[in-house]
Amino acid sequence: MKLLENQTAIVTGASRGIGTGIALLLAEHGANVAFTYLSSEVKAKELEAQLQSKGVKAKAYHSDASDYKASEQLVNDVLAEFGKIDILVNNAGITKDGLLMRMSEEQFDMVIKANLKSVFNMTKAIQRPMLKERKGSIINITSVVGIRGNGGQSNYAASKAGIIGFTKSVALELGSRNIRCNAVAPGFIETEMTAALDEKVVAGWREGIPLKRGGTAEDVANTVVFLASGMSSYITGQVIQVCGGMLT
Repeated sequence: MKLLENQTAIVTGASRGIGTGIALLLAEHGANVAFTYLSSEVKAKELEAQLQSKGVKAKAYHSDASDYKASEQLVNDVLAEFGKIDILVNNAGITKDGLLMRMSEEQFDMVIKANLKSVFNMTKAIQRPMLKERKGSIINITSVVGIRGNGGQSNYAASKAGIIGFTKSVALELGSRNIRCNAVAPGFIETEMTAALDEKVVAGWREGIPLKRGGTAEDVANTVVFLASGMSSYITGQVIQVCGGMLT
């Protein structure tokens, strides 16, 4: 059963990892997908072709969600190309890890801008067309680190905690217009980034998780599809942890 037939989604930062998994599963469920990338045009074009092969309309946009004007332009471009926007997945983000005593002001500001301001920019830009249609689902990708914190990631934790507060506030503001806003908090998700880590370190992390495995991009994507679909029509302002029981 296709849960998102004839709907249009924007996914930011979709050219790798969790973002790619989300874009692919949205397409499998019938959604047309506009997605952004910043680094690799080759990977973006590969994903665009993959999505189109699923029988949906798809287009890659080179756009920086942390740039306010670029976000406005992206939404206008997607509306012109696709006609409407039903779903926004704010996934774009970076890490600049380090202990607080060694962290520079630039490292802190970069992470807040890329992870948190991007969510403000895109949500602000998408608000008008969704208000006009009196419907929409906004899904923000946060992290378990935003809930419990993590040593060496004070900038990242602050940005992800900020997303949670933003999500809950937007849900309260826009609920009366049938626009829902929820957050997904992944735990340890195994992607190409974690594949480069020492296997013993990864095995240790798996052992500390009640389900005894790392998550997959598809585990996160399944939750996003649920929140994007009518199956979650009475859910807003919530944070769903996809972490194998790491946090309870």
